[in-house]
Amino acid sequence: MEFNANRVDGANAVITATVTKETIEANLDKVAKQAAKTMNVQGFRKGKVPVTVIKQRFAEKLREDAEGDALRKVLNDGIKELAIASEDLIGEPNISKFDKKEDGSIEVEIAVACKPTIDLGDYKSLLPEVAEKEIDAADIDARLEEISKSSAPLAKIARKRAVKQDDHAVIDFEGFVDGVAFEGGKAEKYPLHVGSGSFIPGFEEQVIGMKYEEQKDIVVTFPESYQAKNLAGKEATFKVTLHEIQEKAAAELNDEFAQKMLPNEENVTIDTLREKIKEQMKSEAMGKYYREELKPAYLETLVERIEFALPNSVVDQEINYALNNKVRSMGEDEIKALQEDPAKVEEIRNELKEDAVNSVKATFIIDSLAKAENIQVSDQEVMQVLYYEAMQMGQNPQEVVKQYQEAGYLPAIKMSMIEEKVISKLLDEKLGK
Repeated sequence: MEFNANRVDGANAVITATVTKETIEANLDKVAKQAAKTMNVQGFRKGKVPVTVIKQRFAEKLREDAEGDALRKVLNDGIKELAIASEDLIGEPNISKFDKKEDGSIEVEIAVACKPTIDLGDYKSLLPEVAEKEIDAADIDARLEEISKSSAPLAKIARKRAVKQDDHAVIDFEGFVDGVAFEGGKAEKYPLHVGSGSFIPGFEEQVIGMKYEEQKDIVVTFPESYQAKNLAGKEATFKVTLHEIQEKAAAELNDEFAQKMLPNEENVTIDTLREKIKEQMKSEAMGKYYREELKPAYLETLVERIEFALPNSVVDQEINYALNNKVRSMGEDEIKALQEDPAKVEEIRNELKEDAVNSVKATFIIDSLAKAENIQVSDQEVMQVLYYEAMQMGQNPQEVVKQYQEAGYLPAIKMSMIEEKVISKLLDEKLGK
């Protein structure tokens, strides 16, 4: 068997071989003998089926298995000769050539991708300058007011007036479609936060301006995507009665209020609470600063300065992903034009290539940075983040995790968390924390 295994570059290799007819026939005899021991063939006892009978009845399947065995041997021998560790292989090998010749031999070419070797160099010297974010006293005051208002109980307003944005309107309502009341469309003394967006689009806006004990017909259209299919896209009339308006009055900002906000701490004063709020706001500001300004700038510099080979198959996958997203945003005529002209598809692929290359480069650089800085993210940490976010959104955490698992998003989420962790660590060090 003629055999060659060559590295194209640090992340790609090509294995070529000519598998002889004799090799295929030897493999065929071997798989036929193995099949004869286990197959059930009518007229023969199990394990006693003649090899010749097996070859006659299952010729096509046995030849496929024999060729598959030969292909696996070519691949295994090639990887061994290239000295590529199994954990460094990326994706499935691509069989780019499988030509059966008239003499019974097969010419094979297999493209193999592996993790690139990356020399990060003095990566810390490429970090951007980092500045402390200061928090204005006025911003702290505004946050305090916001906290006091959100923690205050609702109370009926002292004077009667019309409903306005951000009021809590206590209403009765009943909904009708085509004059018939529908299930789940009725409530009494419901406290609607006007402007919360919790009702059907257009409903809350029509409550604005209503006065005490006023009755009003509110006409809205259910969204096409509404969960109740019998109502989706339909026009509905709600008969609404306003009983009263409630609002939250900000609590007095004193030591007593601070103690309520920090019940587990001793000797709490309003200044203690202000300091806690300042720390929280500073953390939020620095997080945003890192995320939106410093991290993108640092990654862009690393991608530009650090050179290494990329696995072709991974770049192709990234281009395909971007292409699919682009096609999904196209109209029918645009998609039809692409189907009729493959050259246009290739043109779009070329346009997407630079961003795809940079994205793949950034992913491998982050992986190397994490190893250099000994940064890890466990599966448990990923689950904790997903559970927390699901609960914040009022969703079932287990269902959210299942959806992410089925969509194959968990590795990307993990990589994103590693990226956040390692770059934040480097920026904190640069700042002197």
